[in-house]
Amino acid sequence: MRIGAAMFFTDYSMRPGELARALEERGFDSVWSPEHSHIPVSRASPFPSGGDLPKQYYDVMDPFVALTAAAAATSTLKVGTGVCLVAQRDPIQTAKLVASIDLISDGRFLFGVGDGWNAEEMADHGTPFAARHKIARERIEAMKEIWTRSKAEYHGEHVNFDAMMTWPKPVQKPYPPILVGGAFPYGARRAIRYGNGWMPHRRRPNYPDVATFIPQFRTLVAEAGRNADEVPVTIWGAPEDLAILERDRASGVERIIVSLPSGKADVILPELDRWAALIAKLG
Repeated sequence: MRIGAAMFFTDYSMRPGELARALEERGFDSVWSPEHSHIPVSRASPFPSGGDLPKQYYDVMDPFVALTAAAAATSTLKVGTGVCLVAQRDPIQTAKLVASIDLISDGRFLFGVGDGWNAEEMADHGTPFAARHKIARERIEAMKEIWTRSKAEYHGEHVNFDAMMTWPKPVQKPYPPILVGGAFPYGARRAIRYGNGWMPHRRRPNYPDVATFIPQFRTLVAEAGRNADEVPVTIWGAPEDLAILERDRASGVERIIVSLPSGKADVILPELDRWAALIAKLG
């Protein structure tokens, strides 16, 4: 089982390249950057984890810029969006961003995607909240066409373009892994339908640990005619607890992502050192 780490990169956190080098040196497999283009002041949408929205949500850098810096500073560490809000993004431009960072990183990009929760943020992008799931699916399907065809076209309800040509194509074939975020069961079903992995948060207000749903997820995978190794599970969040990590590994979880605060090196490096010791014990 692999261990990655995520940070809301801001102007008061470690720089992406600095954190990426520290992670690679300590045996982590990946670095992840979340996305919010902005947070509307109205704040009508509740924070999914409950309570006040943390400051870093307002302040986070663009994930593709941050991850490009992380990739340039490392040689083996994977770089991933956690998650890219595809329902708010133009699919043609996003397809080019994904292919470009996959090329620059020599095939180390992981495309974590999610449909989002902030209705006001989406509205500012012209995305109707009620249609976000279908919009995201069509945009991902359209991007797959762009990545895999020399002359791509897509005709859907929300995404529509005639034959077009665009490069580069991704280094990873047919395209970088698409890890679909979202809770059980709806996010899991979306991952099975069009993803290459499911990436839920470990905890949500309506459940204490998503790992308890893994057997049901495996059943859904089989019922859809897919193999379990085609849709591996990445869990977002973990305590520094070897027993829990060993349990996750035994249940077939592919990766755990540690959520780091938006801090400087004096705060973050001791936390990474503790995790490095756990990684060594996991073997």
